[in-house]
Amino acid sequence: MKRFISVVTISFVVFSLFTADSFAQRGTGWGAGSKYNKMYDIKTVETITGEVLNINKIIPMKGMSYRIHLLLKSGKETISVHLGPDWFMDKQKVKINPKDIVSVIGSRIIYQGNPAVIASEIKKGNETIVFRDKNGYPVWSGSRRK
Repeated sequence: MKRFISVVTISFVVFSLFTADSFAQRGTGWGAGSKYNKMYDIKTVETITGEVLNINKIIPMKGMSYRIHLLLKSGKETISVHLGPDWFMDKQKVKINPKDIVSVIGSRIIYQGNPAVIASEIKKGNETIVFRDKNGYPVWSGSRRK
């Protein structure tokens, strides 16, 4: 009986590893090759400065974990800004709060029919959080770079 449980446990672990790898190859989640991250376009990068109206967590696409999203009031425009996975934001020393004045560098996209920005970095005072390199590659993907 113990041997049967061990075989089932090992089989489950191996299956889980192959399934996770399969999801990464299909482009789900936060990996650089995901459908979500492919929306980032270096040709549409701009800087927007404004006041943070609110911050929340949402799931951008099926198969992804929560991401931190903020609503930024910049002049006459109010725009959605996508920062990064919540687990990545939780590790940052810089904390973004409503009423903060921030500058966001990022790619302007259309998300669910509305204008939005996928941030590559956000500056609050003299502090900066970097989300992506100059080519739009997410910094949380680390050594998985292809």
